[in-house]
Amino acid sequence: MAGPRIHPLLLVSMGMLLVCTLVVVGLVTADVLYLARRGVSLAHVETLFFSPAVLRALRLSLVTSFSTLVLVIVTAVPAGYALSRYRFPLHAVCNTLVDVPIFLPPVVVGLSLLAFFGFGLGNVLKQALSGVGISLVSWLGIVMCQYVISMSYGIRSVKAAFDAGSRDLEQVACTLGCSPWSAFWRVALPLARPGVLAGCILVWARGIGVFGPLMVFVGTGPRVQVMPTMMWLELSVGNIEVSLAIALIMLVLTAAGLVGVHLLERNRP
Repeated sequence: MAGPRIHPLLLVSMGMLLVCTLVVVGLVTADVLYLARRGVSLAHVETLFFSPAVLRALRLSLVTSFSTLVLVIVTAVPAGYALSRYRFPLHAVCNTLVDVPIFLPPVVVGLSLLAFFGFGLGNVLKQALSGVGISLVSWLGIVMCQYVISMSYGIRSVKAAFDAGSRDLEQVACTLGCSPWSAFWRVALPLARPGVLAGCILVWARGIGVFGPLMVFVGTGPRVQVMPTMMWLELSVGNIEVSLAIALIMLVLTAAGLVGVHLLERNRP
């Protein structure tokens, strides 16, 4: 005789999932209802979306966040693989240091970047960039802030994905004639693909929402104004309706992007 389909574990897990989803739904609903009570209609939000200032901030947010994502993938995948597969001197130290940006207050990241480029090697690099017409108060400075903030999330997600994969399969591939590099591309990376994709989603979402370091390192000028800083500027002058409308625009676009990524992943053979 089959046991009951409904059991305590199912009730607890589904209940907690319901709580988590209701938190998100409740916050979004509160934003929408607040805007409705203040007379901000969907037409107002649409008009705001197509305004030159919002489109410029949105374009800069998308360009910098995807540039950061590419940079994190290029560095985090090899770094996460190294932490997962190899044991070397100072392994524990490196494993700890890559987590430091997660625990630092975001403003500290901006202050640290200011300090780094204020003297020594950082100042030399800054002067070299200035010599070729590149300022840190630009998309480059935004990418630096986003990269430092989101890098640790990428490395940690990738390491966890490789840890979950079987090392024996890589060793078998090597015994069958694959080089370590080929075994990485053909065996380890495909097995870790779901975790790497989850890390990419986390990195992009974290990068596009960076705010604190930008305020310190690049400021809020028109040339470096992304969606989070635009929301803060509108809120600072009392335009909470405009700020919430911009937040809803970001929410819809980000949700559409994440849904698209999940659909692509599900439809892959």
